[in-house]
Amino acid sequence: MTATPDSASPPRASFLDALAVYLKPRVLIVLFLGFASGLPLALSGSTLSVWLTERGVDLGTIGLFSLVGLPYTFKFIWAPLTDALDVPLLSRALGRRRGWLVFTQIWLIAAIVFLGFCDPTKSLPLIIFGAVVVATASATQDIVIDAFRVESLEPSEQGAGMAGYVAAYRIGMLASGAGVLVLVAWLESKGVARDAVWMWGYIAAATCMTLGIVATLLATEPDAPPQVVDHNHKPLVRLYETATGAFGEFLMRDAAIAVLLFVVLYKFCDAFAGALTAAFVINIGFDKATYAAVVKGVGLAAALIGGFAGGAMVKALPLSTSLWIGGFLQMASNLTFSWLAWVGVSVPALTATIIVENFTGAIGTVVFVAYLSALCRDRAHTATQYALLTALAAVGRTTLASGGGFIAEYSGWASFFAITALSAIPSLLLLWWLQMRGHFKTLAPTKS
Repeated sequence: MTATPDSASPPRASFLDALAVYLKPRVLIVLFLGFASGLPLALSGSTLSVWLTERGVDLGTIGLFSLVGLPYTFKFIWAPLTDALDVPLLSRALGRRRGWLVFTQIWLIAAIVFLGFCDPTKSLPLIIFGAVVVATASATQDIVIDAFRVESLEPSEQGAGMAGYVAAYRIGMLASGAGVLVLVAWLESKGVARDAVWMWGYIAAATCMTLGIVATLLATEPDAPPQVVDHNHKPLVRLYETATGAFGEFLMRDAAIAVLLFVVLYKFCDAFAGALTAAFVINIGFDKATYAAVVKGVGLAAALIGGFAGGAMVKALPLSTSLWIGGFLQMASNLTFSWLAWVGVSVPALTATIIVENFTGAIGTVVFVAYLSALCRDRAHTATQYALLTALAAVGRTTLASGGGFIAEYSGWASFFAITALSAIPSLLLLWWLQMRGHFKTLAPTKS
């Protein structure tokens, strides 16, 4: 089922080479951009919810604030802008990708500071506006960073680049989540006025965004793609030609529909179980504090290690082999929850289950994103195609997994997680079919 490994390199040399890739300047730049990408997420999400709760906003209104995250789902709609158009002055000085990066990072800093100066008790509409602007700027930055990563890194560096990106992304989320909350609490303990502590928390987060600007300025602009759109056309015409060209080019590829279906299904088994993991743990008798401590502490560490392990695996093995390993690991990890349902309330068992789930899930994510990056080989449409693929991948996490609760109620927890493991089979069958068709031979190699 897998390609023959390169016999010219001994295993030890291959492993050391897989580790050394993380020290390459291009990979380190992507790592710092990952921090800048993860930082804004909590500022319009969980951190904002804590702020609103503390200021007495009702729970119904706070719940509706989850809608400000919609730009992350629909970012593919405006992704063609970053492929078709330059940012005045910035793109001339830095190149298209870096120009867009600096523009979105400055936009984010301004939006985060604006949100920090708002007062939930006096002007909730301004808070909503500020949160939407932060989310939109953050989603746009994600579009450009994804394109920059795919275009900047060599095929053999994609897995490592994504592993570093994911790790730094999680650290960025911690900085704007737990980090801002700790800073706010510390400022309160020092006697800073309650009305001002959140403003300073958001200003501190905005200051951290300058790390992304520094990384962008130190980076090298990717080689410009061949001109496929006539730049003498008006901007709206160029935008239309870029959007239709991106989608049309992909759909003209061999087995395009099967590839898109595989993109939807590969992470489905992981998402199917993950949608109800928290509810399952609380339902069988664990308290929220125990679950949070295990997930945020041990789970985060396992996810970071798994991400780097996945990057090393993609570097050392053929892409198809890595996808097989990631698929089976995700499938097997769901069965650990069936085991936990049988064991019952046991902190060691919960810890082992969370370690396995986070470690294998991170490997699967890095391998999958390396595959998505390999699919976006048309450099003229990288941002648009990658945004579209990630939107399709989210279908499994949202729409397809939405009925899991009804299945769990009918089958019981142990059987439910066994069913989620079996849900990986369609994606593995598609993987086999694509491999037999020679699909992976058409993609850029992941080994140097």
